[in-house]
Amino acid sequence: MRAVALRPGLARSDSFVVGERFLTDVGGSLAVPVLSTPSMIAMMERNAATLAREHLSNGQATVGFEVCVKHVASAVAGASCSVSAELREVLDGRKLRFVVEVCEGERTIGVGTHERRVVDAERLA
Repeated sequence: MRAVALRPGLARSDSFVVGERFLTDVGGSLAVPVLSTPSMIAMMERNAATLAREHLSNGQATVGFEVCVKHVASAVAGASCSVSAELREVLDGRKLRFVVEVCEGERTIGVGTHERRVVDAERLA
């Protein structure tokens, strides 16, 4: 199984507003709730998965297996953020390495890498 349409350089961006379901006050220790790290990572993973899906053959899917990110700044409720993914490496036609980032305007909120593997979607059932 080869995902021949997947090649380094493919990129995708999306936007989201930091809503209540994305927030944490770290157990009451923060005066103002902020974008949680798990929510930020979920947006990164979702965007990379969507990018891959747009270039896969029928019957293929991807599953995430590694996330390495730094959450370097906060974003409060209502913040308009962008999330981007760029496919940097394709190994053996199945292992995909993405560079991912979340920003609020020009300010970086989180940055890192995310890896996914192309799988036969029917075998997952």
